[in-house]
Amino acid sequence: MRPPTCRKHHHPSRDVCSGCNGASLATPPKWRIFILRSTPKGSPHRRPGGLLKVIGAVFASVVAILLVVAPASQATSPSPTPSPSITTFQNNISGFLRDDARAPIADVTITARSGDFEGTATSAANGSWSIGVPVQGTYEIELDESTLPEGIKLAEGQENPRSVTFSQTSNLSVIFAFGEGIVVQQQDFGQNLVNRLVAGLSFGLLLALASVGLSLIFGTTGLTNFAHGEMVTLGAVLVFAFNAIGLPFWLALILSLLGGGLFGYIQDAGLWKPLRRRGTGLVPMMIVSIGLALAVRYVIQFYFGGATQQLPFAQSAEIQLGPISISPNNLWSLIVSAVVIALLGIVLLKTRLGKATRAVADNPALAAASGIDVDSVIRIVWVTGGMLASLGGILWAYYRPGVTFDMGSQILLLIFAGVTLGGLGTVFGALIGSIIVGIFVELTTVFGLAADLKYVGALFIMIVVLLFRPQGILGRRERVG
Repeated sequence: MRPPTCRKHHHPSRDVCSGCNGASLATPPKWRIFILRSTPKGSPHRRPGGLLKVIGAVFASVVAILLVVAPASQATSPSPTPSPSITTFQNNISGFLRDDARAPIADVTITARSGDFEGTATSAANGSWSIGVPVQGTYEIELDESTLPEGIKLAEGQENPRSVTFSQTSNLSVIFAFGEGIVVQQQDFGQNLVNRLVAGLSFGLLLALASVGLSLIFGTTGLTNFAHGEMVTLGAVLVFAFNAIGLPFWLALILSLLGGGLFGYIQDAGLWKPLRRRGTGLVPMMIVSIGLALAVRYVIQFYFGGATQQLPFAQSAEIQLGPISISPNNLWSLIVSAVVIALLGIVLLKTRLGKATRAVADNPALAAASGIDVDSVIRIVWVTGGMLASLGGILWAYYRPGVTFDMGSQILLLIFAGVTLGGLGTVFGALIGSIIVGIFVELTTVFGLAADLKYVGALFIMIVVLLFRPQGILGRRERVG
């Protein structure tokens, strides 16, 4: 048996420790505590916090310059959509015209009508076309077959004109099929149901990327962060800005993720940590987050503009995988989201950092008493949440498709719904809740609900579940009062 030690200084002694002023002796515990301590302030190895602030300021300046340069560079480049209405309205109906050999079809006239509105566009050399429309709703799209090149005809069964309806996006993609001997078959209810389920799963997983970050932040700090939507927007805007100045797409993706993480770090270091130290209540901090969200949103609008911009490879024709019809972008979104969430789950369950994070989320005071550096864990959570939100924003820009200054705020309510439905502060609850929300958003149109009411189904399910299980699907019961 090991000799008793002083509780305070942990040195072996058979007598009362004089340095403890008579403190009693105790046998050391047989279990070890995982300690995640920062370097003491007096240590020469401690990195100065000013360096990180300088790096953050430089990065913010670069981003501001990019946001000014990027729209200008896009404006000076030749536009593939010559319709003047796209500069007038933020909502767009667009598409690509390709024949059965996948060659682009140029100089074809397409018209969109709804009520008193009528807009016209002509397909560009790469087959792209776009029509700006005043409001989201149902439009009749007609392709002028007399303008088709000789020998090219619409596929048999292709509706023309055809009726299309906006969903939760400001950019609606419309595809026309061409080719001799090609028959366009209308989907039956079963096929449509399967396709909507897959689309809902893809949408739910990209929502989960943002929801998991928000849930981690809430679990470790108790903060309901209304600025999380702007963290989603920032990811897509940074990719567009970096790509617009000529950086390779893969490098733009990496830099945007790092930028999202840095934005999360700056938020915590410059705003939330000082407020926590001052003992600011959660309700005032929530109100501060609302103000921060509005400020960041309109700063992005000031530099980025109010128009909808497109990321590279945003428009793509759907592919057929057995009975499932899905666009390549949605397929990649589904795969990337699933892989990232799986890796995050492994980190939370199998690594020391993950266990420390769960300990802080469970009981910050007890975690601090156990030797865990709570502030460091919270800082890492903010960086991780920022990167996940940025990735979710990039995938959301491809799902819509389009990049706008308020794209994050458009799905903020659904992000909160996923977190609340799954259970506040639970990562896997946020995942399950987001998938349920995404699926119900897509399934509502299958059963005849108007596209403008797509969110109602998901929010209704959330209300019903919370009536019977107020803590959410994976949440824990808490005593109130």
